[in-house]
Amino acid sequence: MGLTFLAIDIANPAHPEEFHTERFLVDSGAVYSVVQRPVLEALDIRSHSRRTFTLANGDQIERHLGDALFRYKEHRGAAPVIFGEPGDSNLLGVVTLEALGYVLDPLKRELRALPMLLAELRIR
Repeated sequence: MGLTFLAIDIANPAHPEEFHTERFLVDSGAVYSVVQRPVLEALDIRSHSRRTFTLANGDQIERHLGDALFRYKEHRGAAPVIFGEPGDSNLLGVVTLEALGYVLDPLKRELRALPMLLAELRIR
């Protein structure tokens, strides 16, 4: 199985014009994206909470969580972001992918447009 890496722009939602480009491993098994703490701090993205995450080997770690604006090609989307610590890799998780309007094709290892569905509720 191949790995998919993408160059993605990231910004503070309060300052969307100040993007910084980072290289991410697309991880369809990750819920949230991970960005190195120094990058987030340079963009003045602040932590709003701390959560416990389980690693693939079963170990549990705690990380700070904030919110970031992501941009890929012509799409932008806001999503939670984990403050990466030394040893953590930049990962692009499914919440960010969906916020950008994409899904990972697991066979071709490339992004596809996410079908945008909208249901209408009619009360009679």
